[in-house]
Amino acid sequence: MKEQLRLDNQLCFRLYTASRLITQAYHPLLSGIGLTYPQYLVMMVLWEQDAQPVNDIAKRLYLETNTVTPLLKRMETEGFVSRERGASDARQVIVKLTEKGRELESKASCIPFEIAGAVACRSITEKSAPELYRTLDDLISALSK
Repeated sequence: MKEQLRLDNQLCFRLYTASRLITQAYHPLLSGIGLTYPQYLVMMVLWEQDAQPVNDIAKRLYLETNTVTPLLKRMETEGFVSRERGASDARQVIVKLTEKGRELESKASCIPFEIAGAVACRSITEKSAPELYRTLDDLISALSK
């Protein structure tokens, strides 16, 4: 077998597995507050800055608008967000947090600490995490061009 085709030599496999396992660790925490992981990502974007166009939310999450739109529709049905046409451009849809969505922020505030505890290991510590973030940001930047 060619060495470059060994599963253990693949960066993509490590990233995929880590992503899947981290998402799995989020599941019980998020289900307790009524969110899925993709919904949680949208909520974090809106908690940072409310009232954003769908396009901006999609860009921030490195997703296509046709992926985000059905997610936002479900979130609206669940009462977390509202969607309305832009005042200056009716083609633009603005997403805003509802009161229920704003209240969810305090319920979610402990989740990053619980996840940090779950992923703590010898090579990822509070001190080394910023370097890992920079490395992953560089990778994301290179791949998104």
